[in-house]
Amino acid sequence: MLLCGLLLLSETTLAQYETEQDASVPLEYFYIKREGVGLFRRVFSKVTFGLSTGYGSTAFKHDLKGYGIIQNGGNTKPLIFASSSTTATYGNWVNEFISSSTTAQPTAFLVNSDTASIGFKSKSFNIPLRATLHVDFDKVRVGGGFSFEYTHMGPFNPISYGDRINSFNTDFSSFFLKKYFAIIGGTVYRYEDYLVVVDVNLGGYSLGQHFEKSQIQKGMFVNLGVSLEREMSEYFRIFVRPSYELKSYKLAFPESSLSVTHKLNAFYVNVGVTYRIPELRRCFLKSCKAQMNHAHGNREYRSRVHPIYKKQNPHYGENHPNLIKYKGKNKRRLNPY
Repeated sequence: MLLCGLLLLSETTLAQYETEQDASVPLEYFYIKREGVGLFRRVFSKVTFGLSTGYGSTAFKHDLKGYGIIQNGGNTKPLIFASSSTTATYGNWVNEFISSSTTAQPTAFLVNSDTASIGFKSKSFNIPLRATLHVDFDKVRVGGGFSFEYTHMGPFNPISYGDRINSFNTDFSSFFLKKYFAIIGGTVYRYEDYLVVVDVNLGGYSLGQHFEKSQIQKGMFVNLGVSLEREMSEYFRIFVRPSYELKSYKLAFPESSLSVTHKLNAFYVNVGVTYRIPELRRCFLKSCKAQMNHAHGNREYRSRVHPIYKKQNPHYGENHPNLIKYKGKNKRRLNPY
């Protein structure tokens, strides 16, 4: 018993070296207190960056309540007017109100919102480039992001009287939409390396230069999405995120208190990747082939040979998890080597 106590005391004493200079025995056999990770890396290791692109379909739609439509003959563009008077007509009311010198001809078709539901709708497509930054608190996710989207405008078709009112195109075929938003969400389900994350994006947006900002009153947009994420490694994930978005803006009528409300609800499918900043520094030894987290002296490092897109087992490296004898034709050979 006394001998065991002395051995334990001796081992405990030798294990209390604080620095390499204090150690008088080989480091491979005795523990030296390791330096902790710096505050900067500890904080930023909680941050995850995301980048994605994809496809979106935007449904432009507006209701011309309080207005009327004039459709002259031929392939002319429809005009709108305030219900109180047909003398002032407008040929554009999507991105800005532009007055027209054209008036109703004797054979024109006129319809007023007092007697029918009138307006136009359009299908457009978006190509978004989305960048995000978030922090995970257990299962809760909080962050923000920015989206830059190319939007191609489709023709506007009448929602009623399609046989009497012509479709029309805006004087611009496309524009760029910018969005900035906050993110809040969380993981609702996990199976092995797969996660289901539900999140909400809430923020503002900026329409392109074709839109007259002085006539437009915008609100905030809300985007609800469900992400299916696949963990490729400790730091790297791929994901697909379908989502639905609600947003609208009002275009003020210049000669009255009326306005036209445009709805720009959209459906998106984004595909992208996320990357979390590693807490440990990359191993400084070019000749080191360790595939797992390891120590040199009193500092711990992550592997320099293990790629970020491969899952890292905490107990052993997994660059080549399957032996050669289990691969391809070797599975049918008696001696694959």
